[in-house]
Order: sequence, then C-alpha cells, then structure tokens
Amino acid sequence: MFYDSHCHLDRIDLKDFNNNFSELMDVIQQAQVERMLCVSISLDEYPSMKALVQDRDNIDISVGVHPCDTQDDTVKLQQLIELGSDPKVVAIGETGLDYYYSKDTREQQLSSFQVHMQAANELKKPVIIHTRDAQKDTLDILKEGNVETCGGVLHCFTESWDMARQALDMGMYISFSGIVTFKNAEALREVARQVPDDRFLIETDSPYLAPVPHRGKQNHPGWVGHVAECLAEVRGNSVENIAELSKVNYLRLFDT
Repeated sequence: MFYDSHCHLDRIDLKDFNNNFSELMDVIQQAQVERMLCVSISLDEYPSMKALVQDRDNIDISVGVHPCDTQDDTVKLQQLIELGSDPKVVAIGETGLDYYYSKDTREQQLSSFQVHMQAANELKKPVIIHTRDAQKDTLDILKEGNVETCGGVLHCFTESWDMARQALDMGMYISFSGIVTFKNAEALREVARQVPDDRFLIETDSPYLAPVPHRGKQNHPGWVGHVAECLAEVRGNSVENIAELSKVNYLRLFDT
C-alpha cells in the first residue's frame, strides 16, 4: 500500500528491534509498507548500506553525498557514475545545499551538487535534493544542471510554495515527511494541499523526524502511513487514494 520514498535504513538503531534487521522489516511489512528507497548520504558508508539491503527486492537505493558531509567526502564524477550504474540504484543523491547547518562549506556544497547533477544526467536517473535556507542557489543549480532532463525530487520539503511552484515548473516532485504532521507546520500543510496529484511523494526520512503521534521517537518506514493520513485530511482525499497516488508517482519518477 505505502511507498516510503526516502529513508535511511542503515542508520536505524536496531536495539528497538532486538538487534535484528529482519524484525524491523517485519514491523514495516505489517504496517502495509510495500517499498522503500534507502538513500545514501556518504560514499564511505555506501558499501555497508548497499550490503544491508542488497537481497531485498522491495528496497531500492540511491548513491550520493549529503551536503553537510561534503567537507569530509570528496565527490568525483566518475565514481558517482560507476556506482550509479548499478541497476539497484534508482536515483542520485541525496545532494543539494544546506546553509542552515553548513553555510561555511558553501563552495564545496555547490561543487558537489553540480557533480551530482552531471552524474544524474549521464545516467538518466533522478536526483534527490536536500535544501535548507538555500532556495535561490538550489533552484539556480537545478535549472543550470538541466533537471528537466534527469528529473528529481525536493525531499522532506519545508520551504515556501513559491519554491515548490518553481520546482514543479521544472518537472520536479515534492516529497513530504513527518514534519507535515507537526502542530506548527500549517504553512507546509498549505503547500501540501496545492501540489498536484501527479507530483507528490511521501517519506519518513527515518530514523529522523518521526510523525505525530510518535514525535521525538526513533522513526522508521512503518510510520509513513501517518504522513499519508495527514495529506489525506489536508487534500480532502482518502488514505487509500493518497497511498495509490504516491505509489504511482514513485514508480514513474524512479522508473522501477
């Protein structure tokens, strides 16, 4: 039923699941989650992330370097292309810009983002974008990097409707996380109401940002249904239809 378009399974503390990854997968399956995209944030950690999920057909992966990690993890175009050629890799990223936590590494972030865009276009695979306090630069690089050609998603979206609209005009998708369920997120819920049916995704970004009513706890993909419930209420739709629309959008964007 549910497709979690962005999670970090390798970062979930398995102590909550008897130190057993299969037990976590059972909990997720019982919550009617059919498919997940396990997103890379570090090339150093990519091999272990891939090994964790390699044999599970319902888990896709990406390859990339988070903007907050660019100072520690140099991104080389050829390496991204080689790793991204793997059929299990459906996207490049997450990449992007974060001027909230890491503005002092702005130049490294910009360079890394541009390399990711080159790799995405070379491989014809979409980019997964993290953006915080960097609207103009993010949109500029997406435009200059021809995101219309490779496709992409602004994940864990928390920015303005104006930014969402400009990204949508470039053919991008907008993904909503547990933040949309937070009490103080009324402006974000208004954005979620306006994004077209064929352009939104749902995600957990687990183990971070657990949705209400689990806020403050370790998140996991089994709770993505709470995001769907919030969008259903905001958009005047059923949870089942939100799940189906986001599933179709996932399959279209990631070409799986």
